Amino acid sequence: MRLSYVRERTGHALIGARQRIPAEHISDPVKSLLTGLPLDLRFRAKGQLAMDICTGARTDGAWFDFLCGDEVYGNCTELREFCEEAGQGYVLRVPSSFRLTLAPGIMLTCAQAVTRLLKDARRWEVRSAGAGSKGQRWYAWAWLGTASPRHHLLIRRHLGSGELAFRYCYVPKGQAVSKSRLIRAAGLRWPAEEDSGFGKDCLGPGQSQVRLYHAIARHTVLVMAALAICAVTAALLRDRTDTQAPPAVKPGQRPPAGPGMIPLTVPEITRLLTTRPARTGHAGH
Repeated sequence: MRLSYVRERTGHALIGARQRIPAEHISDPVKSLLTGLPLDLRFRAKGQLAMDICTGARTDGAWFDFLCGDEVYGNCTELREFCEEAGQGYVLRVPSSFRLTLAPGIMLTCAQAVTRLLKDARRWEVRSAGAGSKGQRWYAWAWLGTASPRHHLLIRRHLGSGELAFRYCYVPKGQAVSKSRLIRAAGLRWPAEEDSGFGKDCLGPGQSQVRLYHAIARHTVLVMAALAICAVTAALLRDRTDTQAPPAVKPGQRPPAGPGMIPLTVPEITRLLTTRPARTGHAGH
């Protein structure tokens, strides 16, 4: 599992990782020996591994506005309590069956809360979750307060299918609380998946020949370092390589003479670094 650091309109890269070792491998002395597992290694669930990664990142000086993750992390009470004790805000996805206290004595699941409290169309607002590969990602959004002034339920509804996604949110005391801020945080969840995709497609974290615990850890660090170099390069060259024409501002506006080029991306930087330069004086084959 991996941790991505994301800066809006700047870039993102992996800054932490842990190997998730199944409990049966740790308890099996033969498998432990063959894979080189440390003698003091103990099984850690995904939520606990996330706590380990975040602790290491904060020790190294990395601080986050919000911690974002999918349902396996939103369902982890231990992780949520860890964040709240550390003053770390979060926007974590939770299932429709997740139960929350909306008021003293009133506990509902996320699905029940939507059915009973969000029937009025005026409670929903269409906003973009950020730019994707095909343009802005538009959804309908609503949010509900809870019995705690620091906790909120953010609901996203797909404009076509009507599919709902729920995020349980915590905003530490002293920080601004707004739906816009939580939507922006929720929209930045996708770069973590993108970083994993870049790593797999461009840098091959799982394509090595190593099979031992420490060797895998070393290879993972090298992959993360390479990805960080590409991400920093893309961020530094963004303004110099983005020559796209500005979007139209009025109906009937004439198209530009040329569409321009998108900013330099991490996959393209990787391709440039790994492409063998052509040899002059020799015919191509």
